[in-house]
Amino acid sequence: MTAPLTSELFWLVATATMTGLFWIPYIVNRMVEHGLWPAVYNRQPDTRPRAQWAERLMRAQANAVENLVVFAPLALAVQIAGAHTATTASACMVYFFARLAHVIIYTAGIPVLRTLAFAVGFFAQMVLALTLLGLI
Repeated sequence: MTAPLTSELFWLVATATMTGLFWIPYIVNRMVEHGLWPAVYNRQPDTRPRAQWAERLMRAQANAVENLVVFAPLALAVQIAGAHTATTASACMVYFFARLAHVIIYTAGIPVLRTLAFAVGFFAQMVLALTLLGLI
């Protein structure tokens, strides 16, 4: 039997899983645009999608991966240090939903809201960092 996850670890696993699924819609789009075999064979992996939303989703997914590299160590450090509080748990949850919103808004092509969602995720990361540094 395993111990239940802390909130921070739950939201880290949820965020990593979500990030790992973001590629699916643009690969389906590639299959629709090029056919199943050419998409799977992937002779030209850098072929740009014709659909603007798929291009934006590719960039949003790359951004999500880049930010997961910052979020994951912070969430893990909170766990290792035993620094989890209601604030760190909330920051991890907010990060998850900010990243979900960012991908949806980025894919939809809404510029100002995209930046706002990104900023909310960034501030959630900073809450974790500042907690670990003992500054909050």
